[in-house]
Amino acid sequence: MTDHPAGRTAAEPLGAASADELAGCPDDVLIRRLQAGDLDAFEALFARYRTPIYRTAYAMTGDPHFAEEVLQDTFARAYQRRAILRTDMSPLGWLHRVALNLCYSRLDRRRLKAEPIDDSEAGLVRDGDGEPPEHAERMELQAIVRDGIAALAPKHRSVVVLYYLHGFSLQETSTLLDVRLGTVKSRLHYALRSLRLQLEGDRRFGGAYTPPAPAQHVEAEARPT
Repeated sequence: MTDHPAGRTAAEPLGAASADELAGCPDDVLIRRLQAGDLDAFEALFARYRTPIYRTAYAMTGDPHFAEEVLQDTFARAYQRRAILRTDMSPLGWLHRVALNLCYSRLDRRRLKAEPIDDSEAGLVRDGDGEPPEHAERMELQAIVRDGIAALAPKHRSVVVLYYLHGFSLQETSTLLDVRLGTVKSRLHYALRSLRLQLEGDRRFGGAYTPPAPAQHVEAEARPT
């Protein structure tokens, strides 16, 4: 991150250290240093959490430029509101909430039509994964799933991003989105039903996709296989 949100303070009460030297420090140490005005601690936190925040923003908007704006704005707010960051928990949940709210604002204000997510941008797929025929089919399936996710409403897209992309539990997703646990389950159920219909009807598979038996509800710790 090249543009600092504020000028470097003259005094560094916790002892001078570079961002590289701080890279292995626990979150609570970095937050305390950040709250004392240490920009190297800010750079270290940015380096630690930039990837998951960018992935969330990109999955929500489908636009790498908007995702980069959200990333920068999220950390700018983290610096501006550093006094409220808690030292007894990871800042990742707070950063996700800020990023999602910024995404909602941009999607609403600019009426941005989310484009399908490109794996090379989001970092979701490893190169050379699988044998050639299987790999091609897997990539085709992933493309269809990406198209389906992009077509979801933001509130449904957000639960898919947090639960499946980042692996948060249902309770963690509920806390991050500040909605009831039942609401998260309902949104996931709707999103998965929509994706299932997308797979069943997509002509790129020529009707070859056979859906599993529909689930009656989402289990508390269920994960896709």
